[in-house]
Amino acid sequence: MALPGGRKRSQGLLRLAAVALAGVVAVLFLVSLIPGFPSLNPFGTETKDRSQPVLLKSLVRLSEYRAASANLQVVVDIEKDAKLLPSFIKGEKVLFVAAGSVDAAVDFRRLDKRSVVVSGDRRTATITLPAPRLARARVDLARSRVFDRDRGLLDRIGSAFAEDPSDERELFLLAERKLTDAAAQDAALPKAAARNTRAMLEGLLRALGFTKVTVRFAPAAT
Repeated sequence: MALPGGRKRSQGLLRLAAVALAGVVAVLFLVSLIPGFPSLNPFGTETKDRSQPVLLKSLVRLSEYRAASANLQVVVDIEKDAKLLPSFIKGEKVLFVAAGSVDAAVDFRRLDKRSVVVSGDRRTATITLPAPRLARARVDLARSRVFDRDRGLLDRIGSAFAEDPSDERELFLLAERKLTDAAAQDAALPKAAARNTRAMLEGLLRALGFTKVTVRFAPAAT
């Protein structure tokens, strides 16, 4: 026959086990609800993206963008005469037909953090670039030639013994300068460079997810 005290202890243990079981069920129920309420999860983490956009560094890596090119041709006419001798004795006249190209480029190396403004949602970007500038003209050797050369008697005799490479160099340097000056007088080349640069950047940024891209150019230096 069981003792009354033993029965009471058994009932107490059963009640304690029931309470513990109810507590475990309640905890499991709350845990199952936590994923639906992340703010209630004491072990949950929140990620904040404070990284800087790589857009600026990507543009700087482009260094200099050759946005447009003009193909030009110029005739260099040089005449050298002696002060006291007639031209058929001492003198030279050269007609040099020079063909080449002049590029209009945008220098991305001058960009800083103020040059690129990106919205918080990474959907809108405003880029301010320096004005396109003309690069040094390049003379195309394959398309350039001496059209006519007329030398005096003394010059012809001298050239028969030694060619002076400085004469050709002078022609090319003068041709480069004339091609550059001709391109500078044509406002269409910088405009084409700005238009092509804008189209390139808009296409690049839209491919990266930007929906609105504004490209501005600083005033050209005078």
